[in-house]
Amino acid sequence: MLVWVLYKIDPRKVWTYAEHANGWLLVVTVVLATLTFPVRTIRWRLILRGAKGERFPITPLWHATTIGFMANNLLPARAGEVARAYVASGQLPVRFTTALGSIAVERVFDALVMLALMAVAIAAPSFPAHAQVGGRSLSTIAASTAVLFGAFLLVALLIANRPTPWLVLVERIARRVLPVRAADRVLHASDGIVEGLAVLKSPARFAGVVFWSLVLWITNAAAFAICFRAFGLAVPLEAALLLQGIIGFGVAVPSTPSFLGIFEAATLVTLQLYGVESSLAVSYALTYHLTTFLPITLLGLWSLTRLHIRLRELSTAAKAGTV
Repeated sequence: MLVWVLYKIDPRKVWTYAEHANGWLLVVTVVLATLTFPVRTIRWRLILRGAKGERFPITPLWHATTIGFMANNLLPARAGEVARAYVASGQLPVRFTTALGSIAVERVFDALVMLALMAVAIAAPSFPAHAQVGGRSLSTIAASTAVLFGAFLLVALLIANRPTPWLVLVERIARRVLPVRAADRVLHASDGIVEGLAVLKSPARFAGVVFWSLVLWITNAAAFAICFRAFGLAVPLEAALLLQGIIGFGVAVPSTPSFLGIFEAATLVTLQLYGVESSLAVSYALTYHLTTFLPITLLGLWSLTRLHIRLRELSTAAKAGTV
């Protein structure tokens, strides 16, 4: 993907655009992008609870969050999601599968909120008529994706509120097709995942998660929008809502460390919809990616040293996918 992005791009023009970007606005961009991680931690505290519904302290959740996103930047295949659950289960009285289930709930909320904000951009008068990605209407893609994640949320709500039939079904299938030891592990993991869905049974916590998800993604979109101004891009502010959505779904698939190439390709495709010249779009993408990559990576490495965990340990845990 990175080769495709850089194909026929003039490196000198890319560098010149970056060199002339407004430095102060780039600083504001980085600050806003980094602020999304404390917001993620606050939201995760609403989702992930103890066996009796007790709240966990914020500090271990913050360390797990920073380490998880640092691992996404340094390890392939979205290993940070597993690393985050691994650190949480090591620092808190919570099972690995429960922590991982709570992260899956986060992702569904992320997808639905991003899609809602994308719909705002698509409905705006500034949206390019007949915009397509991969030969398909962008509005059709967004609507299809919304239906898919809406179905995921509905299934999760059903499982959270009536877990017994689902657990019985999983046990029957596991006992029939798997060896005893493997079936026991599947059942143990299923129990943990159901615990991770507990937030969906509380209307107050559910509303809180929706609220903090909106804060998160509006803040993130503001970072993209301010970076537009840093580069002097003549695009409407609501384009940031579309851009973060396309990037968000682009990086959802496990890929390279820091989603290198995927991020730049998604940004190039989106900005070209608004008539931004390719070299300028790539300069914007590379600058944004690099400058926002550094703070959370450094914060994650600092959390590693505080918890006396090695990066190799995270890599091993991510490969195993369980503890």
